[in-house]
Amino acid sequence: MKVNDLKSSSAASGSIFSNADLREKRLFRALDVSSDGTIYRRDLEAALEEAGIRMDDPRVSLTMDSLRRYEREQAAQGSRRLGGVPGDVFAEAVRHNILLIERALQGNLMIPDFRQFCAEIEALYGQCIECRSGASADYIPQLRLPEPEVDQFGVSLCTVDGQRYSVGDSQVFFTAQSTCKPINYCLALEEHGADEVHRFIGREPSGASFNEIKLNAQNKPHNPLINAGAIMACSLIRLSERRKRIDEGRDLRGWAGKRFDYVLGRWKALAGGTAPRFSNSVYLSERETADRNFALGHFMREKRAFPKDSDLFEVLEFYFQCCSMEVTTEILATVAATLANGGICPVTGERVFSTTTVQHCLSLMNSCGMYDFSGEFAFTIGLPAKSGVSGGLWVVVPNVMGLCCWSPRLDEIGNSVRGIKFCQGLVKRFNFHNYDILAGTAGKTDPRVSSIQAESRHVHSLIWAASKGDVSAIQRQVTLGADVNVSDYDGRTPLHLAAAEGRATMVAFFLKLKERGIHVDLNVHDRWGGTPLDDAITHVRSDVVELLRAAGAAEGTRPCQTDLAPPTDNAAVTTDPDLVVELIWAAAVGDLRAMLRLVARGVPLDCADYDFRTPLHLAAAEGHLDIVRYLVSNGANLNARDRWGTIPADDAKRHGRHAVVEMLSSEAAR
Repeated sequence: MKVNDLKSSSAASGSIFSNADLREKRLFRALDVSSDGTIYRRDLEAALEEAGIRMDDPRVSLTMDSLRRYEREQAAQGSRRLGGVPGDVFAEAVRHNILLIERALQGNLMIPDFRQFCAEIEALYGQCIECRSGASADYIPQLRLPEPEVDQFGVSLCTVDGQRYSVGDSQVFFTAQSTCKPINYCLALEEHGADEVHRFIGREPSGASFNEIKLNAQNKPHNPLINAGAIMACSLIRLSERRKRIDEGRDLRGWAGKRFDYVLGRWKALAGGTAPRFSNSVYLSERETADRNFALGHFMREKRAFPKDSDLFEVLEFYFQCCSMEVTTEILATVAATLANGGICPVTGERVFSTTTVQHCLSLMNSCGMYDFSGEFAFTIGLPAKSGVSGGLWVVVPNVMGLCCWSPRLDEIGNSVRGIKFCQGLVKRFNFHNYDILAGTAGKTDPRVSSIQAESRHVHSLIWAASKGDVSAIQRQVTLGADVNVSDYDGRTPLHLAAAEGRATMVAFFLKLKERGIHVDLNVHDRWGGTPLDDAITHVRSDVVELLRAAGAAEGTRPCQTDLAPPTDNAAVTTDPDLVVELIWAAAVGDLRAMLRLVARGVPLDCADYDFRTPLHLAAAEGHLDIVRYLVSNGANLNARDRWGTIPADDAKRHGRHAVVEMLSSEAAR
């Protein structure tokens, strides 16, 4: 049986596929871990949820409905295989939502190791919850919270692929306050365009408090994210409709309500279908304590700053209403993700704002979104963000995700203490700062790349370049701070491969690095005790042997065999070599889920690395019985030979993996 064929099962009647293409077969195979020819709906649900796709996501609803319908039909027929879904039924069901499901099962969503990423987010949350400095806002009476409500803390995130996660008080509603300002600015931009909006609002930090009674030299609010600018943005929303009513002599009664409904509708679209609520008590409290905002409004009216046909008191009422909308961290995280996704809601696929609108908004959030802390936030965290005095703080990681923290305890500036601390921890751990893209940035994790992918590709690129004699590639990596002694799952280093392949120029380069004081281990031992000199001797690389001996290199404990024939009976590398090494690496560390993601991408199970080592070699050597079982049941070659003529069973025997030896012996006897 070929390794790319999906194994038939006696439990299924005949072939499990009669009407499915190769991609659908791969997806099924990635779920059929037991290789019995059926899966269960829960298998797909678990795989999607692990990838960050919730079961209430509308993008997978048709597939799930189809599988549930099949289960009901089987139950009605009294099927003995209740719940078991054969290949053709699975293929038919997933076609409804094939692209998202395929990307999820292949690990091709924005954050591939979503579960691990969420674990780190939860750990960061646990660190921040211990912080109890600051107090809730009290200048608006309804925002003053008693113990223990003041210690509520929630965090939610949503990626541009709709992967969602929440921890803590993520379902608690709180009023939007200033976190609504970027959205009102976007609504004004969508209606009037940037040129018209900025006839009335500036684009610079004010250098003063967010509610300062101050305009710029052109008698405009400095930006739309301080109170004066936010009030001005409110005056522009649906202004065209108001003017039309005035020109036509129509009654304006009811227009204000429709305008607010319009804003709620836009928020619902941004949040993927979940509408904000409205707090009348906060609205009344806002209005009763709004002397400064009324003063700002009158000051701007005195300066003739408002657009024609706007009404000051109507505008202020609307501003208070927007601030009194109630949201959750989950709502705001999805809103932030919509902006991170260029204005397209990740959950629904609906375009809510144009990319140009989002670009303008994020630019101002980056420079003006955090009150008097905006410059420091841009410097240390480097992401567009907006905070509010109810404790909300939402952050946009462009092209990656949106994030929202909520904790009512505020610092003296008016930002959430825990929210700031969380963001600081986030960019310290992950390379999300706008300028972490610069070459040479180190010490941070990129969650857009799985841990296995990151490690395997880094090591593989060095070893592969060394094996081919690409000195310039190694030189660049050294300049960026790479360790040339990195080793793969077998303990093989770049120097091992350079010696094995007889790349004398590369070996000489490593020796020059050593002369310059850079650590290069000439006597590093691989899995079998072999040193680079052993490789050179085994493969009769006389010039390399001479170089290494002259530099003081020693032989290891692996016997040198100079009569080895190159392997010919295992599969050649027929796909992306990075994916090949990633699959082998996953087999070596025992990560079946990571392996299945690569199976779903079509990586052959008999792929081989630079030493002709296959996934079965490594799974056998490390004693990962579940992976060996999966590989064997899907037709992996038991007799694939590596560089030294070793087959997987030899690896299992050498390392005392008795259960693996027994399984392989039993399979070989068939």
